[in-house]
Amino acid sequence: MPSVVGLLEQRELGARRRVDELREEADRIQAELAVAEREWKEWAIARSRVGEVLAPADETGQDHARADRSVPAAEGQPGTTPQVPEAAKPKPKSHVLMWREGLAWSVLSVDYQRILQVTADRARLGQGPVTCQEMAATFGMDVVPAGVEALRLKAKRLVARGWLAEPAPGQFTPAPGVASPGGGS
Repeated sequence: MPSVVGLLEQRELGARRRVDELREEADRIQAELAVAEREWKEWAIARSRVGEVLAPADETGQDHARADRSVPAAEGQPGTTPQVPEAAKPKPKSHVLMWREGLAWSVLSVDYQRILQVTADRARLGQGPVTCQEMAATFGMDVVPAGVEALRLKAKRLVARGWLAEPAPGQFTPAPGVASPGGGS
């Protein structure tokens, strides 16, 4: 008859092997997660950079003269300037510019301006951060997951571009320096 200690040692060995297997799997998943997060951040940066490149020159603060120098001298000759189809041109105010001192809310679409207005009103009244559910109710929307998620994506985009702050998950306030609809400060 096997000894009790021998049986316990066998069970302990089996448990230790299982722990080692799980640790190896966890390490593999952690490494895979790190790679996926890095790739995700790179795509987010790429999208941001493309947005900056496609922004009209007057909205990004780039000098028009500098842009003119990059155009070939043959520009005035017929047929030498490549034509960009209307559908491929960026629509004005269809993206969110990075906030900077003096940038007016008017560079944003009406939807983004409304979100900024709600957060600014709450801050002015000392009512604290606003949630996306509260925004939906304020805008007269049905407070359903699809509508709330659409507002959350817009609010998160405003956070990423420096217009809003998110002091707690899902709660939004104007970012420091962003104060009034007329100007960025």
